Amino acid sequence: MHEEIGSYEAKTKLPEILRRVDSGESFTITNRGTPVADIVPSRVGRRRSVQRAIEHILKAPKHLVSDEALFELKESGRK
Repeated sequence: MHEEIGSYEAKTKLPEILRRVDSGESFTITNRGTPVADIVPSRVGRRRSVQRAIEHILKAPKHLVSDEALFELKESGRK
């Protein structure tokens, strides 16, 4: 979501705006109706988030399933 916000409101609500940007929203700051700046989520932050997710997936316990068990699961789904 992209939203325009006046400079005074941006100054007074900066913590809230930063929380919303952290969750993926973006803003254009205006000064007397004229756009002067964009606040968008950082690409570095997204990369770190993705890297953490990958690390969690790799650390997750792995469940080994035999070929026979996979075959049975496949066949049970064909009913």
